[in-house]
Formats: sequence, structure tokens, C-alpha cells
Amino acid sequence: MTKAYGITAFGGYIPRWRLDRNAIAKAHQWMAPALKGLAKGQRAFCGWDEDSVTMGVEAARDALDGQARDAISRVVFASTTHPFADLQHATIIGSALGLSSGIRTLDVGQSQRAGISALLAALSDASSGSALVVASDRPRGKPASTQEMNNGAGAAAFTLGSEKIVAELRGSASKSALFVDHFRAAESQYDYFWEERWIRDEGYLKLVPPVIAAALADAGVEPKEIRHFILPSSFKGIATAVARSAGIPAEAEADALTANCGYTGTAHGLLMLAHVLERAEPGEHILLAGFGQGCDVLVLRVTDAITNARPRRGVSGALADKLETDAYLRLLANEGGVDLDWGMRAERPVKTALTEQYRSNEQISHFQAGKCRACSTIQFPQLPFCVNPACNAPSSQFDQVALADAKARVMTFTADWLSYHPAPPLYVGFVQFDNAARLMMEIVDVGPAGLEIGAPVNMVFRIKDIDRVRHYPRYFWKAIPVQGQA
Repeated sequence: MTKAYGITAFGGYIPRWRLDRNAIAKAHQWMAPALKGLAKGQRAFCGWDEDSVTMGVEAARDALDGQARDAISRVVFASTTHPFADLQHATIIGSALGLSSGIRTLDVGQSQRAGISALLAALSDASSGSALVVASDRPRGKPASTQEMNNGAGAAAFTLGSEKIVAELRGSASKSALFVDHFRAAESQYDYFWEERWIRDEGYLKLVPPVIAAALADAGVEPKEIRHFILPSSFKGIATAVARSAGIPAEAEADALTANCGYTGTAHGLLMLAHVLERAEPGEHILLAGFGQGCDVLVLRVTDAITNARPRRGVSGALADKLETDAYLRLLANEGGVDLDWGMRAERPVKTALTEQYRSNEQISHFQAGKCRACSTIQFPQLPFCVNPACNAPSSQFDQVALADAKARVMTFTADWLSYHPAPPLYVGFVQFDNAARLMMEIVDVGPAGLEIGAPVNMVFRIKDIDRVRHYPRYFWKAIPVQGQA
């Protein structure tokens, strides 16, 4: 008898920064007044130091919260906005999470359904053991386009295994079709879209319903039994039309996260799934469909284990944890839509020493401090000898202590307007960890209220700096204020 296999945990991440869509419409009203009709709600966008990798790490941390990570045997990462053309991102994510170096890693892309395809492929390969599937995207929209108004940014992550399954795959179906609704050339920054009515009528409405019918037949489930229907699309009303065509109840249509997030590309279907699972009940059926050069459809059944698997933060927590702004130029600057004069201080060289990055990978990527066995002093960075002058034990006597999930508070800080920083002012200060570690860190995503001594902070995986000559982002950990706590 084949052992059951399915989703065992889930999580999500949405950047804190939210821009009122009305600010975008106002910026372009002189030449595109019709955008006013789309100016409802907010859209999420990445901070200057966020990308699909950093968002993927945060979504995975949410999914893995409280779980043993040594069981993960493979990591699959899906995106259409990979930072690198020839460097594996799943490896970066696995390293940041402190996963075993013996895991299998794989990157997937080139389609808006890449995230859903990755989940389906992983669910269909139970023989490879526990897996982590991450989808993360930050689709860009050309200024004054409907995509700029509707897009967002976010990530979702799922662990798969055979123990404590919260959602099992009951049936699936796929179709490959060279239907080009939009495309982005290899060296282009923005997607080129074809006419919306053509995409809806000839694409979604003709290609998706037959695949839904095949997946439902494979699962032995009637359309009326679907409690949650997920079909991500950047176009309004398409999911409603497809559900009607497929015979799925209108009330089953899942929240598209339009109000304060926006369409997150290949991550969106899995982000909606993670959001649905937060409130799904045992026995309910979920239909998840992905469109892009064909279609993938999954029929999932929620199990009794869901009641003990809700993430502490999840997509709902990420939606609520926001910093609102009406500064349209901040969005434009963060997405490379405007070339600002940052002054001479921005010209300093930041070429990454790849040799040292490799040798110190555990400290840099997974944020490992050293704890001296002789005197219990915790230190970061780790030096050849204990920093305690009364000890000086060699580093061979250090135990490794992970700081990424350790509780900490602001000990000192300064807001620097003179040093170059892509999101001024630059907040730096000493952070005091509850485990006695103490180090100077950059503090990011500080809202209008500013900082206070003693304020709690969490650690986040971010871009430390970018080599503008070689276009290499260097990743490290930063502190972020915990909103609503003191």
C-alpha cells in the first residue's frame, strides 16, 4: 500500500511596504486619467533590499516555524524574477535556512504557473522524501500601465511529507498549449501583454474548464463539492467566469488578495492557497488552477490535521503587518524605474570577496554565532579566539548558536542622513539578544514613528548591498521592528 503524501505545513510573506494605488493614478493623471478607475486599495512592493530570494526565505521561515528542518531532503524554488541568470537560488535559500548540504535543489521558472507546476511535481514525487516548495515573485509594471497598478509582491512556501498531512492531493490534470497571453524577452524589464478580451475568451475560458473537469474526474469529486476555488490572474473577473463555466459555486471563489497586496505573478496561486488553508476546515475540497502556456489543476482535500497546523503569522499576519506610504517615487526607485542622483558616497566599491563568502558561509548566510564552551560568551562575528579577555579560548571550543530566530531588542541606534543608503535615513545600532549576544546591525523598515530604545526586533534575510558594476547582491541579516510591541 502506498504511503500517504501531501502538504504538511504552509506559510507566506508579503513585503511591509504598501502604496496607495491612488498615488500611482495621481502621478499619471496628466497622460493616463483612466487609471483612476483602478485606484482602489493598496499594492505591496519590495523594499530596496528585498527580492524574490529574500521573500522566499521569509515565507519558508514562516512555514518551517517550530518544525524540524533536518528532515527536508529537497528544495524547489519557483519564480519569474530570479536575481541571477546563472546561479541557483534554491541553494541560497537552503543555506539561509540552515538546511543540510545534502539536499537536492531545483529552480523553476518561465511561466506564471511555475509555482503551481512545482507544487504538483513535488506532490507527485513522494519517493524523494520531505520537500520544501517555495514560490516568490515581484512582477514589475511599466510606469502608467495597468500592471503597475495591479501587481504586487510576495511569496509562499509549503513543506511536503507523509506525517501530519494537512492537505492531500486527490486528483490532478494538466494541459500544454502554446497560447501567448504575455511575454518578457530575456533582456527586457517589463512584460508585453496581448489584448485582455482575447486572453480571457480564447485563453482562460477555453483552455482551463476542460482541465478542471479532468482533474475533478481524476479526484472523483463533483464541481459543487469544491469549497475553495483558486485561479490566480492579473485580470479582474476571470476566476468568476471560469468558475461559472466549470460549474463551481460562486461562493467558492477565493480571495484574490487584491485589496492590499496585488498580483504576485507565479507566487500568487500558492500565496492564495496558503491564505485559504489558514481558515479551511477538515474535509473541504480545494481546487487550485494555474494558467500559463497551458494549465495545471490540483484537487486537494483538507484533513483533520489542519486544526493544529495554522502558522503563527501566515499570509493574514503578513497582510496586517504593513507600512503605508503615498510616495510613488519610492516604488519607482525600488523597482529601477528612475535613476536618482545619490551623490559621490554611493560610488564606493562593494565588490564581494567570493572566497570569504564561501569560507564564512555559516556565519553570513545562516547567521551563526559562536558560544565559547569555556566561559559561555556568545560572539559574532566569530574570531580565532574568545573575545572575553579573561578566557581567550580558541575557536575550536565554540558551539554554534543560530541568531536568526533569537529574540532581541534595540540597545542603541542612530538615524544617519549623511551616509549613502537607498532608503534614507540609514538606521544602525547595537542589538541586544536575549541569549546575551550583542552586535551592531542595520535596522530596516522603520516606519514614521521611528525607533525606541528597548523596542523588540526580529531578524530578516535581506540584501546587504549590491555591486552595481557586476550586479551581484550580497545577502545578510538585518533587524526589523516588531510593530505594535514595546
